Amino acid sequence: MIRRGREEGARAAGEPADHVPVLLSQVMRALAPQSGERFIDATFGAGGYTRALLEAGAEVLAIDRDPVAITRAQALAAEHPGRLQLAQARFSQIEQIADAHGFAPDGVVLDVGVSSMQLDEAARGFSFMQEGPLDMRMSGEGPSAADVVNTLEERELAQIFQRLGEEKRARAIAKRIVAARAEAPIETTGRLSQIVEGVLGPKRGDRIHPATRTFQGLRLYVNDELGELAEALAGAERLLSQDGRLVVVSFHSLEDRIVKRFFAARSGKTPAPSRHLPPDTAAPPPSFQLPRGQPVTPDDSEIEANPRARSARLRWGIRTDAPPLPLDREALGLPRLEVRDVSALG
Repeated sequence: MIRRGREEGARAAGEPADHVPVLLSQVMRALAPQSGERFIDATFGAGGYTRALLEAGAEVLAIDRDPVAITRAQALAAEHPGRLQLAQARFSQIEQIADAHGFAPDGVVLDVGVSSMQLDEAARGFSFMQEGPLDMRMSGEGPSAADVVNTLEERELAQIFQRLGEEKRARAIAKRIVAARAEAPIETTGRLSQIVEGVLGPKRGDRIHPATRTFQGLRLYVNDELGELAEALAGAERLLSQDGRLVVVSFHSLEDRIVKRFFAARSGKTPAPSRHLPPDTAAPPPSFQLPRGQPVTPDDSEIEANPRARSARLRWGIRTDAPPLPLDREALGLPRLEVRDVSALG
């Protein structure tokens, strides 16, 4: 997964995807790397944050779900022999990967979402801006977006588009998809985009493309991106020791809500979830301290130079010596779906 410039900006800008790490200087200030320290870049992508950490003299364990990203990372590893380790895995597996590499991090960085490189490769099927197979799988494994739209029931598709894509006309779009697939399977990004446009009408002026929210919801579902984020945050909390730093860049309101709620709960700004603690139990000590001035957003000059950065939000926390809290997915605001597990469709 690459998390750099993001899909929302790409939709609006329609520009080529030269890799530009979003909020790079702000991320580095939050991580505050020192020579000899160790960091996990759990969303390596094109390696912008990892490269900056290596240039600061740090060691890095880089994780990415996308095998293409790991292959491309070999050149950077060769530039810094012995200081960059690579692992192809989901970032929800951050603890297992760190343990397997004997890696105790001083900081963790997560840059959440789909990458510029994934968006711009038509064969990956992430974007409605290029004709390609309707795929959207970050790892290339498991059921594809085409499997989902051609198999799930109308009400299930509507939930995905509404709760993950925040599409107001989700029911109408799902109904049209079911009707269209009865004629022929929906196998390309172009055909799905045309179906959505048939419901919502074509793009006008500066409005986002009508297929934006449908594609977003489908992609989040296929890759379980919000569930992955919740597990990665909790895993990083358990991994980090006192004074360790957790830095997260997100690009969408659903992602940012999860990150915001996670840090709020861990810093004592919200009540502990009653699911895990009796009502009369005193609130646990905070496991993170939150520096002031959050969230950090790109300034006008960065947005002008990299339009894909426009929706980015940076939040971070510094680990205390308190024990980690249990993960409560509902308290973090993960949307609830009454939808069959995508793995059952393979």
